[in-house]
Amino acid sequence: MYYIGYDIGSSSVKVALVEAETGKKIVVLNEPQNEMEIVSLHPDWAEQDPEIWWQHICSGTKRAIKEANIDAAKITGIGISYQMHGLVIVDKKCNPLRNSIIWCDSRAVDIGNKAYAALGEKKCGTHLLNSPGNFTASKLKWVKENEPEIYEKVYKYMLPGDYIACKLTGEITTTKNGLSEGMLWDYKENKVADWLLDYYGIDQSMTPTIVDNFTNQGIVNEQASKETGIPVGVPVVYRAGDQPNNALSLNVLDPGEVAATGGTSGVFYAVTDSLSEQKGTRVNNFVHVNYEEDKPRIGKLLNINGAGIQYRWLRNNMGNETYESMNRKASKISVGSDGVVVIPFGNGAERMFNNKNIGTHFLNLNLNIHSNSHLFRASLEGIAFSFVYGMEVLKEDDAEIKVIRAGNDNLFRSEIFSNTVATLIGHEIEIYNTTGAVGAARAVGLTDGDFKKFGSNISKNDHVMTFMPLKNREPYIEAYEKWKKELELIVNNK
Repeated sequence: MYYIGYDIGSSSVKVALVEAETGKKIVVLNEPQNEMEIVSLHPDWAEQDPEIWWQHICSGTKRAIKEANIDAAKITGIGISYQMHGLVIVDKKCNPLRNSIIWCDSRAVDIGNKAYAALGEKKCGTHLLNSPGNFTASKLKWVKENEPEIYEKVYKYMLPGDYIACKLTGEITTTKNGLSEGMLWDYKENKVADWLLDYYGIDQSMTPTIVDNFTNQGIVNEQASKETGIPVGVPVVYRAGDQPNNALSLNVLDPGEVAATGGTSGVFYAVTDSLSEQKGTRVNNFVHVNYEEDKPRIGKLLNINGAGIQYRWLRNNMGNETYESMNRKASKISVGSDGVVVIPFGNGAERMFNNKNIGTHFLNLNLNIHSNSHLFRASLEGIAFSFVYGMEVLKEDDAEIKVIRAGNDNLFRSEIFSNTVATLIGHEIEIYNTTGAVGAARAVGLTDGDFKKFGSNISKNDHVMTFMPLKNREPYIEAYEKWKKELELIVNNK
């Protein structure tokens, strides 16, 4: 028997098949094999067509079944991971009414800020554990204000994973996890934050039915079966945003454990059991996948929009360089990049700078001595330094750090990046060979609630290596302090 997992990212849809009994990976693939388009009609806007996600789910599923050479009738459950904070609005037949306004879109920043001021920091901090911010609820308010002819047709709002679950089952539902990601879960009252919807003038009936994780959330219908190749009747039993799901994939489930991601954006996701009032707007708190009212598990998320996208931009604009070639060249340059500083925040507003958009900056370039190798090293260091800065912010928000775990992909494949972060933070970084799609597939098996067995299998089967803090920290500290000084000059002038 097999489980299938999906991870709907902004660059591609990942599909994974695993053995139900052991969690062993059978096949993992991306669809499309290049990158999906992000539509940006105005600066700081970012949209995608939800139907494109579904098309890639269908083609990726068929390809995974074929490449794995399995009998699709032996697929017994589906797990879904998805890009957080996106807004999908649909009619009664689950047809999208417009493109999804995705996670990195900044158009609703002012709407969220005004709501935070009007409703009060105390109210938002104790009930939402967040500011309404630039999240799903505020994006829906933007549609109401700016596209009233579309808003009038809205039957339900949902997050990207809810849309895929609806396409599979025909049922429009959501989860506590998803509502918390949209700033629509009231932790104190343990229910939908209807008072925020009321403030925004949004009809409460637009909230989908809430289903629990690790239970039957609906079954594959005939239409979805025809389009995906998954048999009718297979249940969707799990869905979560990509960062909570990434944490689950890395066995980050208990207080003091931290999941790190170094993809297009960078993330620290620290688990805590505290429901104390939020201290500011730079760190966001979400219902974790194993949250229970009497045993709360909250994910404290520190997001860095400008991370891997910075390194990818360099690759795309440096001819035929590969990441391996870039890393090799960077390794020949000393710590500190001979004075070159890269401030890597060119991917929209940054929450850890209170939603300021400070951009990317290349500083201290000397055209007589510096080469592209210096730019490669300085970029890796700049992104690593942004992670270290983010960890400082996270600790200020009372996050406890016992262990950091990360996947064996993207930036964490770079020794320069991982050694720099580990050395400056002073914690080991455990690297695991897993992905969000694999984690979502394995999560199907958690209907038995045995998180200990789930975690031990990950530790036993997926651990690749551990980056230890280097003993000679001084060059790294010196380089970081110079970078931080340049950063704060820019932030304070914005």
